[in-house]
Order: sequence, then structure tokens, then C-alpha cells
Amino acid sequence: MNDRLYIFDTTLRDGEQSPGASMTKEEKLRIARQLEKLGVDVIEAGFAAASPGDAEAIHAIAESICESTVCSLARANERDIRAAGEAIRPAKSGRIHTFIATSPIHMEKKLRMQPDQVVEAAIKAVKLAREYTDNVEFSAEDAVRSDIDFLCRIFEEVIKAGARTINVPDTVGYSIPALWGERMKQLIERVPNSDKVIWSTHCHNDLGMAVANSLAAVMAGARQVECTINGLGERAGNASLEEIVMAVRTRKDVFACDTRIDTTQIVPASKLVSSITGYPVQPNKAIVGANAFAHESGIHQDGVIKHRETYEIMRAEDVGWKANRLTLGKLSGRNAFKTKLAELGIVLDSEEALNAAFARFKELADKKREIFDEDLQALVSDEGYAAEHERFKLVSLKVCSETGETPHARLVITDEGQEKSAQGNGSGPVDATFKALESVVNSGADLLLYSVNNITSGTDAQGEVTVRLAKDSRIVNGQGADTDIVVASAKAYLHALNKLHTKLERAHPQV
Repeated sequence: MNDRLYIFDTTLRDGEQSPGASMTKEEKLRIARQLEKLGVDVIEAGFAAASPGDAEAIHAIAESICESTVCSLARANERDIRAAGEAIRPAKSGRIHTFIATSPIHMEKKLRMQPDQVVEAAIKAVKLAREYTDNVEFSAEDAVRSDIDFLCRIFEEVIKAGARTINVPDTVGYSIPALWGERMKQLIERVPNSDKVIWSTHCHNDLGMAVANSLAAVMAGARQVECTINGLGERAGNASLEEIVMAVRTRKDVFACDTRIDTTQIVPASKLVSSITGYPVQPNKAIVGANAFAHESGIHQDGVIKHRETYEIMRAEDVGWKANRLTLGKLSGRNAFKTKLAELGIVLDSEEALNAAFARFKELADKKREIFDEDLQALVSDEGYAAEHERFKLVSLKVCSETGETPHARLVITDEGQEKSAQGNGSGPVDATFKALESVVNSGADLLLYSVNNITSGTDAQGEVTVRLAKDSRIVNGQGADTDIVVASAKAYLHALNKLHTKLERAHPQV
């Protein structure tokens, strides 16, 4: 269908490669359900050969998702493809996405293969993938720096072998829109049987042009865009799903296609991904930033009041912005709580987990009079953090901060069930708390990031803290939420320490 633009979301695979953004199976499931609700055509759920945990997560998503195609990435080798095939086996609609590098520098320095060997491996990979599904996608890694004649050759061969989608990636974010559009146009014109496949593009944002390059490819004939929520991804990130979708939807005079995305689910998806990964959305981010529909200039305010379209090309409501909806209060019962979680797409896997979350809800309701959707998302995420590989747990915290005096923190934590007390001084209450924690855990980790965001408005809002720690070449994010920022900070630090303690290894799909 020439008028259909397919959205291939790789938040759970390429987005997860952001430092510290690795997700648990349960977190991936929550995001996958929201992506399905959003109307994403293809969910790249992970890289099955990377680890048993990733394969299990893909398998679980394949079992649970009905309306979207579930995809696994695989390098062009038998081990990867068989792992991907088994992982997507339960899917109502499954896809294997196999790739191999095609640029001279990658073939020589990384693969150590001759061009003929690369073509042979690609053909073999596509044929093997078709043993599991007839929905096979082939990508030429680093196509931006590949010889176009070689691209035409390898694409012709994989189409003959049965590939149904051909992806042209700007793996290193090197291209610019005019050149990328021209490359896509030439490939579609020159490759035999190009009309038998869907042409796709996957752009990285190293030069800040991932969205522009993707849209240039669409104008040149691509009918699938690979992108992520909030533009999440390694290095400078990927093309942003929300920007791609709204550009095509808003500029119907330019684009001869549209998506099936339910745009009212864009902001909820953005908030969920931000909450789970610990990557906050900058206020001036297009579409999903807090200031995306705010007007400070008096001239702009006057114009919008008189007629919205003077300064707004989209309606905030169309992408899911609305007032924080009051949901529950301290008198709400367990059934109402469970029903509300279901409305938000949150499914807890056991009665024990539901009871624990409900207890946390009651505790929050005693501190905060009004409970909003965002509070519930954070509460359930926090519950997930507590349940996942918990070696360290916060028992109590007392902080003294007074003008002219050195802030001091006293705390009690449990280390594998054994209580330990600690205290520390610092330049502020959070610094004192972290120093007290380190005095007892002695992690040796480096603090790379400390970030605080309010979940809702108001002085009684929960604060969500992200802490990024690095140790022995591993980087992890920890998160914590509480109406007390210092408590949230302690939770986030301990969550990061718990992740470091588990030492879960992940393979990079391009190593």
C-alpha cells in the first residue's frame, strides 16, 4: 500500500543499548503492551542471541502481543537466527530481522570477510530465517558508507532469497537528508524486484539529523521507518517515533502516506519509557517535552488565545497531553486500584505483587492527597525495582540539614537481610546520604549522573530520581520515587547498586 507508512519500533532493542537503559522482562512487557496500544506495526523486542534473559523477554512479548508484529534481531549466522526463530515462535505475527555489514571498513576491519563472502552469508541467513517465518527483514549495516553498486547486488540477492523488507540504515549517523533521500531513490530504482519488498530506513542521530534523514527516505519511497520512543538509543540516539509520526500526520500536503498510530497514546508511551529507562525527556523536546505546547511570549499567548492555529500546528490533546487525571485516593479499595492499573496497561503477575503494590499505594495516599496516573506508573515501577535482585534495601533514613551547618545523614540498610547502620557528612543532604551508603557498601562505583524530575505538579508531588553508576566497564541506572527527594535519592542509589551486584551481562549486537 503506497499510502501506508509502517512504524517499526526498536525501543526495546536499539533503545535499550543506551548506557544504563537495560530493562527487565517485566519492564519490556509493559512497554510492549503500550507500543501495541499505540498502534506500532512492528515491535523489535530484542536480540535473542544476546542473552538467555533477552530471549525469554522476546518469547514473553511474542506470547502476549496480538495486534503488532514481534521481531527479533539476528546477525547473519546460524546461532543468532535459530535463537531469534525460537524466541518469536509463539507470536501471532513474527519477524526475524537479520543484518550484516556492507561498508568496506566494516567488512575489512570488523568482519574480516571479502564482499563475495558477505553476500553468501546474507543469502544463507535469509533462507535460514524463512524456515521460521516468511516475514524476514534484511539490513545492510553501515549502508551510509557502503558502495551503492555493492548494495544493489546484495539487496537483489536477498530479495531472491525471500526477504520481504529491505532496511537501509545510517548506522553511524553520518548522512544528510538530501544525500540520504537520493540514495534511497537510487536503490529503489536500480534494484531488480524492488517493488516486491517494503523499503525501510533506520537512522541514528549523531549529527542531529535522524528524523530529517528518515523523512527524506520516506519522500524517496521508503514505507517503513525504524525509530524509538523519545529518540532513545545508543550514542546520540535514534530517529524519534513521535516526531516521525506527527511530521507525516501534520504535513499531509507533503507526504503521500500515513501511519496507523493512535497519536493520543504518544505522551503516555513517552512517559512510560522515560520512567522505566531513567532517561528524562528534555522540556523543549518536540511533541513530548513539557514545553512543547507552552507559550511564554506575550505575542504568542495573545495569538493562541485569539486563534490556536496562529502559533500551534498540532493540538496538544491529539498527542496525549491532558491535565493529570485524578484517579484514586486514600479511601479507594483494592479492586478499584487493580482496575485502574489495568486501564493503564499494567499487569502484575501475581496476587503477591498486587498486594505489595496496593500496600505501597496506601502508604503513598497517606502522604499525598491526590494520586494521579503518573504516580501509579512510578509506584509500580518502584515496586518492580524492589523485587528485582534486591541485595540492599533501605530501612530508615534521617538527614539533618541546617543553614551554616554541615549536612549529616544517618541510615539503616539491609545487606542480604542483615541490618547495617551508617552515617556520613556531605555538602548537601543527598551527598551526605550517598557518602553514608558508600561507607557501608564500599562499592567502588563512580557516580556518572544524578537527576531529579517531578512526576506530577505541586509541592507534594513525588520526585523521581535517576542515578547512573559505573564500575568495571559496566554502566547501570538506578531509580527511586518518593515524596521526599532525599529518600528517593537513597532508593535510586541502592537500586543501581543492586543492578551492579547482579552483574547481568548483555551482548552488543554489533560486536
